[in-house]
Amino acid sequence: MMAWAAEGRHLLSIDDLGREDIQRLLTRAESFAEVSGREIKKVPTLRGRTVINLFYESSTRTSASFELAAKRLSADLLNIKSVGSSVDKGESLKDTVQTLSAYDPAAIVIRSPNAGAAQMVSRWTTASVINAGDGKHEHPTQALTDLYTLRRRVGSLEGLKLWIVGDVLHSRVARSGILAFVRMGCEVTVCGPPTLIPRGIEALGCAVRHTLDELADADVVYSLRMQLERMQGTYVPSLREYAALYQIDSRRLTPTQLLMHPGPVNRGVELDARVIDSPQALIVDQVESGVVVRMAVLFELLAGGGRGARNATEQEPQPA
Repeated sequence: MMAWAAEGRHLLSIDDLGREDIQRLLTRAESFAEVSGREIKKVPTLRGRTVINLFYESSTRTSASFELAAKRLSADLLNIKSVGSSVDKGESLKDTVQTLSAYDPAAIVIRSPNAGAAQMVSRWTTASVINAGDGKHEHPTQALTDLYTLRRRVGSLEGLKLWIVGDVLHSRVARSGILAFVRMGCEVTVCGPPTLIPRGIEALGCAVRHTLDELADADVVYSLRMQLERMQGTYVPSLREYAALYQIDSRRLTPTQLLMHPGPVNRGVELDARVIDSPQALIVDQVESGVVVRMAVLFELLAGGGRGARNATEQEPQPA
């Protein structure tokens, strides 16, 4: 029995997943990568099931990859964005979820600016709930995507030294990433200005640094975006000074290190343009991996106990 099955078959946090659960998801994603290489990319696994994407924040990568994942699994898909919906008219999250639940969805994918929103949604619906990012809390499918991307490049993650650099305080990606990478055996260090490192973050299993002096020790550098839209007040004197101290450029990134970033990138702030386009950068790979990882999550939540691994990638029969 998977750990997350005991939670009502939701994915709200990386903490819902044990190491074996993560291994199983990554293996499942590998099988769907084979499907993505076919001329016809759809499989009938979720035919007749409905997936709702409920996004209260702007998104390109996460929204698009969940949409493609659901469609490639042959699910019926409904995309709801706060702009132009009843949310604009003042409808509460609870009322919106109860309204959408009347359509009998198999899964609701929720992104919200409020931490804990996915957890609340899971109490208001019988659908499986997937957290696609809730405030500064977590973004579990991004962490799984990053694990998958890195494992494909380097193989075993055990003992890998990974530095997460930048605005850790406002980053849900960082929190989920630390939990996931540590669980898979990586040595994680977070680095940034003291004002952008949460107090007590060492409890998640990571080390803390405030300068890039030891960055050369890292195997992987994971850069984070400065999330100015979440900042109330001044956390750094200026973006120019931040870039001078923490920007990853060709002087700081050694030829043997790999570079990751969850996107979107602020070119010239956290990353120099030359390293973004370098062979060391896995940023495009992360975007590509997002579809098959989210296919794996949808499959494991909605069909993992049913049809089985052998039929998961069986193609849709085509008319003669």
